[in-house]
Amino acid sequence: MTTSDTSAATGMRAFLVVWGGQLISVTGTTVSGFALQFWVFLETGSVTDLALVTLAFMLPATLLAPFAGALVDRWDRRLVMIGADTLAAAATIVIAVLYATDSLQIWHLYGLAGVGAVGNAFQNPAWMAAMPTLVPKKHLGRANGMTQLIEGVSFVLGPVIAGAVLAVSGLGAVLIIDIATFCVAVGTLLVVRFPRVAAAAPGERDSLTGEVKQGWRFLRERRGLLWLLWMYAGVNFVMSFTNVLIIPMLLTVAGESAAGTVFSVGGLGLVAGSIVMSVWGGPRHRIAGIMFGIAATGLFLAVAGLRPNVVLIAIGFILMLSTIPMVNTSSQVLWQVKVPLAMQGRVFALRRTVAGMAAPIAVLLAGPLADHVFEPLLAPGGGLAGTVGRIIGTGTGRGIGLMVILSGVGVALLGLVGWSLPRVRHLEEELPDHLPDEAADGAPGGAGEADGEIPGVPVPAG
Repeated sequence: MTTSDTSAATGMRAFLVVWGGQLISVTGTTVSGFALQFWVFLETGSVTDLALVTLAFMLPATLLAPFAGALVDRWDRRLVMIGADTLAAAATIVIAVLYATDSLQIWHLYGLAGVGAVGNAFQNPAWMAAMPTLVPKKHLGRANGMTQLIEGVSFVLGPVIAGAVLAVSGLGAVLIIDIATFCVAVGTLLVVRFPRVAAAAPGERDSLTGEVKQGWRFLRERRGLLWLLWMYAGVNFVMSFTNVLIIPMLLTVAGESAAGTVFSVGGLGLVAGSIVMSVWGGPRHRIAGIMFGIAATGLFLAVAGLRPNVVLIAIGFILMLSTIPMVNTSSQVLWQVKVPLAMQGRVFALRRTVAGMAAPIAVLLAGPLADHVFEPLLAPGGGLAGTVGRIIGTGTGRGIGLMVILSGVGVALLGLVGWSLPRVRHLEEELPDHLPDEAADGAPGGAGEADGEIPGVPVPAG
């Protein structure tokens, strides 16, 4: 399509079209993600094997993100998203073929998860950086709340669909669903246009590494943002233990279907919080929303680990997940308005790398610590059975429960520490906004054409 093609959706219409495609696609990906995690744990019974698959997805995305972000700033962000979704779909197709031929092994998932991670490394910064070009500044909070709603809906539907389809039709049917939803996402991207952000001409560009360094220099010169980022790194490190442990903890007290139901019920909190943010747009003082939201998230997470009780776990999930949309929406809007449009790809990618760089260490540690340290300590007759075990119980899964409790307390403390830092607490007042207050046709800078260009401004989730 060309600029004169009036059939292409632009501005706020484009955002809504892409949002709908992402809602379907992310739900499909969540379904297959849960199904594959169930399959790995039930095939091996090992938390460590499950953690390695998680690591295979996490590590490439973290390492590639800075370079992917620099390329996102050079390229058409819509085409980047199309390519990323296509690559992720290809990885899922290979998994489906291996499963259909009874050839799927755990080690296959390591490499194929890495391929999917490459797509994700490009897709996430492209979508986050495209949003301010489509949505007026005053509506960014609501738009980001809608983006959180995608996560909430997928979290509610994904586990239930995964458990039900696994029980009735097996893993192959789940993978076919995921492939179909990728096609929907690509289809929506084909019928929209994103305004271009002015960038340096090819002959005037720095090297790729040089552009990554420019993004890092931007962060380093804004100490409040950098401290905020290091705080996120700590939160993500602690929360990554939970990401690995939740499914094994649930499967020790419930079957596949019941575990999927608990996730879905917990996801209702995420949906509720996302709807509130979509209507409200978030607190005026975003840093307060981030820090106190993180503290509340940690305390509610600790509740989920207290007892081997499905109802208590579900309550903890609902409360924990209801606070996450406020944290994520406040954070995303903060970064979108404080970072120049022409630098958002590389800065958002660096933000993701720094915030997530310690998470793979937690994933590597989670399995061995659960299997060889905490589970034996809270086994009947274990080292903590007569002390901590009297409070949270003993037996299979209780060591994992203690790890979840400790993770929750750690997250809560990090939220309070972040608020205690003056450079973080006053960040919004100290740094100027780089996004115009008004926009024509929903695109900052007044771009009303399908391929309108937004003037560049010279020089994360976190």
